[in-house]
Amino acid sequence: MFDNKIQGVKDFDSTNLGVFLYSWRKHLIIVAIAACILSVLFSSSWFITPLYKSSVILFPVSSNSVSKALLSDQPSAKSDILEFGEDEQTEQMLQILNSGVIRDKVVEKFDLMKHYGINPGSRFKNTLLIRQYETNITFRRTEFMAVKITVMDKDPQMAADIANTISELLDSTKNSMQLERAVKGFKIVEKEYFKLRDEIASMEDSLRKIREHGVFDYETQSEMMNQQLAVEIAKGNQRGIDALNKKLDILAKYGGAYVSIRDQLEHEKKQLSSLKAKYEEAKVDATENLPQKFVVESAFKAERKSYPIRWVIVVVSVIASLLIATLVIISIEKFSTKGLLKTKNLAPKKQDIYSE
Repeated sequence: MFDNKIQGVKDFDSTNLGVFLYSWRKHLIIVAIAACILSVLFSSSWFITPLYKSSVILFPVSSNSVSKALLSDQPSAKSDILEFGEDEQTEQMLQILNSGVIRDKVVEKFDLMKHYGINPGSRFKNTLLIRQYETNITFRRTEFMAVKITVMDKDPQMAADIANTISELLDSTKNSMQLERAVKGFKIVEKEYFKLRDEIASMEDSLRKIREHGVFDYETQSEMMNQQLAVEIAKGNQRGIDALNKKLDILAKYGGAYVSIRDQLEHEKKQLSSLKAKYEEAKVDATENLPQKFVVESAFKAERKSYPIRWVIVVVSVIASLLIATLVIISIEKFSTKGLLKTKNLAPKKQDIYSE
């Protein structure tokens, strides 16, 4: 009897595992059924809160400046406002979506502290809130360089609302960040523009006063008067000579200032024209904005829960329980084998009994 039992155990080490499992089929079936029932029970809504998923898919835009996209005369500065962004714009979008600015606005709007059941008096309430937020709300780049916003929540409508709200907050957050810089830039350009305009107006006043003394075009007037003076000298007309000398004295007195102011005024007007274009562009950037994204797909209320996936839990639980049960059975068999061998070695042999 002992020999047969020991031989059967030894055969387990060298025969097909299927034969061994078949011999324990009743036990394994009971374990599988129990695991199935327990996994179904513990994956129900009584133990695991079901979560619903909603997603928004966005493409970033390639241009950020309204003025450069629409108003700039420089070909290198122009960009197509209908063009999708590339890697750089996608990374920028992800960084903004993960910012605390958007997170705080979402938390405040939907009162997530209460919604997630976090005690506001807890010492680590903010840590728990951020951890739950980052668990339920994720952002990732798709294989097509788009950005996907995914929200998991126990309320399907809230999941959709949060996803769409984050999409809307992207525009306001990015525009707000750019607006601060655009306004400061506009104020600088505005100051320089009005300063130069006032300087030009002052130079024009000075030029007008010089013209009141009869200086309208220094070079032409000087040339003509010198020619006429030569004629008058040739005629011997002293009266004409004196009149021309007076005019030449006026030209000599105001001519240099006239030429200097006139040339500077021409240069400053060119600068003013260029500065005015920058002023108009800066003004547009400080007062207008464009959407910062293309919405490919908006979030909608989910009709079925996305978590937990009960059939996956059941399958994994049954497989795991069968593996554990198999290991336990093998261990039992091994210990039983050692016990039988020990018993056989300790048992007296027949010839020894007869010899006694």
